[in-house]
Amino acid sequence: MLKEYNLLNKLPVMEKFFTIQGEGHFSGKPFYFIRLGGCDVGCHWCDVKESWDHNQHKFIEINKLIDDVKKYTNNVVITGGEPLMWNLSELTKQFSSNNIKLHLETSGAYDLTGEWDWICLSPKKKMLPKPEIYNKADELKVIIYNNDDFRFAIEESEKVKSTCKLFLQPEWSKFKKMKDKIIQFVMENKNWNISLQIHKYLEID
Repeated sequence: MLKEYNLLNKLPVMEKFFTIQGEGHFSGKPFYFIRLGGCDVGCHWCDVKESWDHNQHKFIEINKLIDDVKKYTNNVVITGGEPLMWNLSELTKQFSSNNIKLHLETSGAYDLTGEWDWICLSPKKKMLPKPEIYNKADELKVIIYNNDDFRFAIEESEKVKSTCKLFLQPEWSKFKKMKDKIIQFVMENKNWNISLQIHKYLEID
């Protein structure tokens, strides 16, 4: 488990950039993204497979990441890969002490570490979330690749708190095939919302 080798003050960063959040509840708002390396969930449709091997990415000190963020904003998304493969307690401590708001995007497959302003839980069938994260999630985002994912979405929605925002997001390559089914589902289940990867439509990072 990668947390055993965590350097605490350094984390493997695949990429970092300032852009528009393209998915979920904060879609359309500017955020600084930090994508950590390392993931063994192994979604076959993943569009950032180059993030899976953390050995391919440079370990960067947390204070250097903070300096980079401050040039642009005080709103940050920590994503991956699967960021919770690393102990993020020190990262959230240092970022919060610099008045930086932290959002986490995770499959929930590993223990939750750190204190977060917003948690987007995107569960995967291959490695289900740890039970304790469901009550912490502010947003549930289920990727729709096939018809069975609607069943999975309903099952997962029954585990989160009542205030959690619910989103269905078509997997990019299956958009045309699944979009009408997603629309129909949301019209019949009005507590759900549609999330689109608008950054891809806008042709931005």
